Amino acid sequence: MDISIWGEYIWVFLILIVLEGVLSADNAVVMAVIVKKLPHDQQRKALFYGLVGAFVFRLIAMLIISYLVNFWEIQAIGALYLLYLAIKHIWDKNTNKNKIEKEEKEPKPASFWGTVARVELTDIAFALDSMLAAAALVVTLPAIGTYEIGGMSAGQFTVMFLGGLAGLIVIRFAATQVVKLLKRYPTLETAAFLIVGWVGVKMAVITLANPQVGILSEHFPDSAGWEITFWFVMIALGLGGYIIARKKEKQKG
Repeated sequence: MDISIWGEYIWVFLILIVLEGVLSADNAVVMAVIVKKLPHDQQRKALFYGLVGAFVFRLIAMLIISYLVNFWEIQAIGALYLLYLAIKHIWDKNTNKNKIEKEEKEPKPASFWGTVARVELTDIAFALDSMLAAAALVVTLPAIGTYEIGGMSAGQFTVMFLGGLAGLIVIRFAATQVVKLLKRYPTLETAAFLIVGWVGVKMAVITLANPQVGILSEHFPDSAGWEITFWFVMIALGLGGYIIARKKEKQKG
């Protein structure tokens, strides 16, 4: 297999881990906010049910989205969604919005099972959010593998599955650490979302080159000029984010 394909898979997987980490950390913090007014022993039970629900709903969302993602309409939605994630992150950074504060202002749930229901509804929203973002990223990868799963190649589906699994691990074990890391190096988070937005541009190009759309040449996404441009910008965003993060850390020190 061409080493450039392996590089593309590894790069997208790393970006997916960061993205899933951010979304899952949000999921974990929101779950904690929802259950915090319950007695301590009930908090643990509600969070356990929430973790089970997070796994189940992500698996269901993964299977559904993998069947739909090859339709150009879904590709277009995926491209817009990735661009939305990037733009929303930058907008929220500049306007100092805080989703968690909004959650804290909501009224106290009436009962344990009411709390569990809210946790599960939150899991559904985050599962769709997480898997749509993951599918939109992996569908830009070259197809590898001798069989398909839900319309995706084995390689694409594996990357999406592992990214979703990484998100669950973050929810269970590392949400606090991820939040601390991103607070320490906020430029890394911004760079990651800029890369997500750039991948959204790539997916938009794939959509526009779809034979049913026909705005771009069908062969344009595979052309050398576009591939060089895509990877140049991708690497520049990654290196730029790392360099700026290191400089800011040294300035604080």
